[in-house]
Parts: sequence; structure tokens; C-alpha cells
Amino acid sequence: MAEEQKQLLKEIEPLLEAEDNAALRPLLEDQRASDIAEVVELVDNDGRHLIFDALETPVAAEVLEKVNEATRERLFELLNDHEIPAIIAELDYDDAADLLAEMPDEVADKVLSSLSQTDRLQIHKLMRYSEDSAGGIMDPLVISVSKDATVAEAVSKIRAAEIDEDFYSVYVVDQDGRFVGDVRLRFLLTRPEQTRIGELIDPDTIYVQTEMDQEEVRNIFSKNDLIVAPVLDGEHRLAGRITADRVIEVAEEEAAEDLYTMAGTDPDELESFSVFHAARIRMTWLLPCLAGTAVTATVMLFFDTHRHAVYLAAAAFVPMIAAISGNAGLQTSAIVVSGLATGHLAALKFSTVFTREVRIALVVALCSGLLGAIACTVLINVKAPKGVAAPARAGTSEEAIEPARLVFAFGTAMFSAIMVATTLGLILPFLFRGIGIDPAISSGPLVTTANDSISVAIYMALAVALAG
Repeated sequence: MAEEQKQLLKEIEPLLEAEDNAALRPLLEDQRASDIAEVVELVDNDGRHLIFDALETPVAAEVLEKVNEATRERLFELLNDHEIPAIIAELDYDDAADLLAEMPDEVADKVLSSLSQTDRLQIHKLMRYSEDSAGGIMDPLVISVSKDATVAEAVSKIRAAEIDEDFYSVYVVDQDGRFVGDVRLRFLLTRPEQTRIGELIDPDTIYVQTEMDQEEVRNIFSKNDLIVAPVLDGEHRLAGRITADRVIEVAEEEAAEDLYTMAGTDPDELESFSVFHAARIRMTWLLPCLAGTAVTATVMLFFDTHRHAVYLAAAAFVPMIAAISGNAGLQTSAIVVSGLATGHLAALKFSTVFTREVRIALVVALCSGLLGAIACTVLINVKAPKGVAAPARAGTSEEAIEPARLVFAFGTAMFSAIMVATTLGLILPFLFRGIGIDPAISSGPLVTTANDSISVAIYMALAVALAG
């Protein structure tokens, strides 16, 4: 928390305790909505209600939109039936649709019914689309003109439009309402008034489709350095527009979602302050991991043969095998997931990624196998498990061969486990993406647990076969 927010919180707390609304209102008038939102997240419910009572409705709308989901859920409970509709009416249609989607259905229906018919229709239009699609994040208010219009007519339409947001171009449609292209504002300012709009159109305007995933929209903005892009429906009609500030929000949401998924949790746990709610979500991921580790234990027990000394010696190096191979696989999957998320061309082509990552894996596996074998040799010589003779103390070649075989088994298993883990880390993100599952899951605990079981099985099989 920045010093400005700390100072603001320090000034607000006494006023909240005294319930001094008269002093609170002028203090909040000079603050940014983002700073107020941070304070709202930190105070108790009574303090939140007092702050919202002191805010002007437009500012309250900004604050409600900026606080986290858990705080917003509490505010929906605190604010009365008159306050929520007034606040929602101040929001842009896309933000209003997002907030209504978070509300309980009965509350959302009441809010919608209290809005004007125009607002209600526009919000309903947005709520038809998936919240993660271009249609779900677009602003439906755009300025469009016919290609047969003149510059003077286009300027008159701009002056008459009731749009609070900045805009940078005018969209052009044909007689059937289908999108033709756009005209930059500078042309409207520098060309004669009787110039036809059709003469100024940029036919190569980059656009997105309503059903396009928001991650793909973000990648299009990033690759083309866009400030704004029109959104077209399935019939190529103009449905709305998406601006760069909305795309930045999308990028933050997608990055946070991938981070949660890779950590084995879910953004849904932020929707509530309940400890049990968060614990339930985390346990949903951890219970399958517990089952996976039980599989690993079963693998270990399966190889507990009559050669108990060999088993004990091999078991001592299981954590090293599991950790190194698991991390190698995680590195590969993280690179691939990142490439898929950003739309990097190389990451979208499986053959290109496969060729590169397999070569890297071979180098890593060889180095790790050799260094691991050396470490295994040193450790066995320092303290050999009972029944496994170290070469330096061996009385016969028969006694000395078991540690050597164990070292060979360890090095071979390390190489094999890393190659298998890297292959999984490479293939699974593409596989998940192909069947419509978030590729970030391939870096999560479920897959890493499965990878541990596979690597341990490879190692123990080699160890028992070669050293036993």
C-alpha cells in the first residue's frame, strides 16, 4: 500500500469511528476513486457503508467497479435497493453487465427492472455474450456513419452523440449496416466539408468478432499496437468497440487466472472473505494430489522386494529424481503456456516448439544425469546403506558391483525421467488447449503430481532391475 493510501486511511479511520459524515465527505471529494477503493477494502462493513453514503453517485460507481470481488459482494449486501440501481446506472454498459453478472439473480433482476429501457436493452445485449468473449467486454456505444455521408454530416453526428468516452475514429457502414472500415478523426478535421466519407475509408481496419475469446483480443491489440478496435457480429455488422484500457484489464485478469491455476487454486476464492470457502476451493485441487502421492507410495511399495538393501539405497534418491524431473517438466510447460497465452507464433506451431524443447531437454537430461550420477557416487561412498558395499571398502568385485549398478541406474533414470517430464510439459498444454481446457492446468499440481509418480516408477524399475 502506497504512502498516500496509508495517510488517507489514517485520516479516515477517526472519522469513521466518530461517524462524522460531514467531515468525511469533503475529505473524499479530493481523492482518486482507486485510492478510495483500497481504503474500502481495508475497513469494516460499517465503515464501507459510511464511505459510500459520503460519496457522490458517479464516484461511488467508480469505487464499486474497482474494489475486489469479495468486497463487492459485501457491498451488494450493505447497499439498499435504491442505492445499487443508481450506482449501476452511472457505469459504462460493459462494466454494468460485469457487475450484474456477479450479483445474485434476484438482485440483478431487480436492478435491471429499475433501469431505463435504453440502459436495460444495452446491458441485456452484452449479457447475451460470454463474459470472456469480445462481445462480453465491448462497449456497445459507437459512432457510425454511412459511406455516402459527407464530412460535414459526420461531424454533426459526432456533436450530437451522447458518448462520455474518448474515441479516435468514426466507423463506416453500408446500406445494410455492414461494417466497411473506419475514418480517422484527423481526416474529418482536415478535409473539405463536402468530401464523401467513402473516399476517406481505411479498408484494412483491424476488427474482432463478438465470439472471439478475450485472450485472443488481447493478443491482437498487443501485436498491432491498437488503441481501439471495432467488434463485429456474425453477419459483419457493427456491434461495439473495445478500447485499450479494457484490454489492459483483461490482460491482468488472464495473468492472475493463469497464476492461480498454476498454483493449484482458483480466482473464485477471492469472491468471498469466508475461510471455509477458500479452503474448500484449495482442497478441491489438493485432494487429487493426495491421491496422486498415494500412487507414488504404491509404486515404492511395489518395488520393496526381497533385496531390501537395494530398495533402501534406491529409495534414498527418490526425492532427487522427483524434484529435478518435475521442475524440468514445469519449466517446459511454463514456456509453452506463456507462448500460447501471448499468441507467440512459434508457440502456436507444435512442430517448432517440439524441435526446440526436445533439444533443450536432451542437453538438460544429459547434464542432470551425469551430475546426479556423480552425486550418487559421492553419497554412496560417504555413507553406504547397510548391505550395499562402497567400492572403496569392497572386498571383492561381487561386493563392489551393486553400488556401481545403482549409480548407473540413477543416472539413466534421471535422464529418462527428465525426458518424459519434458515431453509431458510440452504436449499437455497443446492437448488441453485443443479440447478447450486452460493450458495453465498443465503446470498445476495435478499434472506435477502425476509426473512425480511416473518419474519414480521409471527410477525404481531401473534401480531394481540394474542394481538388484
